[in-house]
Amino acid sequence: MTPPLAINGRFLTQRITGVQRFATEITQALDAMAAEGLLPSARLLRPAAGTPSPFPHLRDEAFGRLRGQAWEQLELPFRARGSLLVNLGNTAPLAPPPLGLGRRQAVVIHDAGAFDTPESYSAAFRGWYRSLHRALPRLGTRLLTVSEFSRGRIAHHLGIAPARIGVVHEGGEHILRAPADTAVLARHGLLPGRFVLVVGTRAAHKGLAGLAEAQALLAARGLTLAVAGAADASVFRNASDPEGQAVTPLGRVTDAELRALYEAALCLIFPSRYEGFGLPPLEAMTCGCPVIATAAAAVPEVCGDAALWFDANGPRRLPEALARLLDEPGLADRLRRDGLARAAGYSWRGAAERLVALLGEDA
Repeated sequence: MTPPLAINGRFLTQRITGVQRFATEITQALDAMAAEGLLPSARLLRPAAGTPSPFPHLRDEAFGRLRGQAWEQLELPFRARGSLLVNLGNTAPLAPPPLGLGRRQAVVIHDAGAFDTPESYSAAFRGWYRSLHRALPRLGTRLLTVSEFSRGRIAHHLGIAPARIGVVHEGGEHILRAPADTAVLARHGLLPGRFVLVVGTRAAHKGLAGLAEAQALLAARGLTLAVAGAADASVFRNASDPEGQAVTPLGRVTDAELRALYEAALCLIFPSRYEGFGLPPLEAMTCGCPVIATAAAAVPEVCGDAALWFDANGPRRLPEALARLLDEPGLADRLRRDGLARAAGYSWRGAAERLVALLGEDA
């Protein structure tokens, strides 16, 4: 029998990125399962300095004097004992025996980026993640990730069998939770169907610097490239943003604004060359927005045949894919239909149920 779950709530003190989005949505789905009596005695363990818990059906335990990694490494292991600690955001306690949790904890490692794309991260961040991820399986921690691609890459770098890593996919329906805030379009001078959307940070692996070759085509067609997102300088080494004519930087946007952008955009261009999952393409498909993406990492696994593909360094170029979408009759409508059908196969509730099932299998 699986022991009661304890969820590492440190993510509630962090700024929302894809990792924190995963943690929030999975915990919300687990909270709904607790409300249905499916997770008796499930707890949320979080730093005392954080905001109140938004999960009313998980027993809320705020404690400790520390914050960040210090709280997670030094205070969390003591409170988690007697439960199976679920760490949803790449990190987990490393306490050695007899204090260590061993098989009594699981961690979701979203990708092997610290190994595969070192140029995207600071030296301190890269070194900590590499050391942590190598140590956790040696201490008996159960490993999970978000795609088959990530499973293979993590297993390769940690020197373990892929079968030791469970896969829990993500969901995209959160983007439909808030009504679309169309004011974002007027504020940036964007007209429905007259702009192409890009969502990503300036991290090197996100590929924004490679969008320059699409700008001339967009400018010639009277279209705009709208770029949403921002980078965390403490983690990412910044690459260049797209610059020049036909580019509108949007900065950070809310979910309601992002939904409006997806629904009004001609398409989403996703130029990232490395993703553990690829949430923006799934969000776009959920909103009926056609997707053009780099055929790299986990993104083909997520989108399947419901996207147009180009190569970051190969024969299939982004301008040709974009021109095809603009000129081929019926293609955009087909991509919208196929994308909606593809997105319907993903959900956060399904992901949470898969998580619980995997933990039960290993109990």
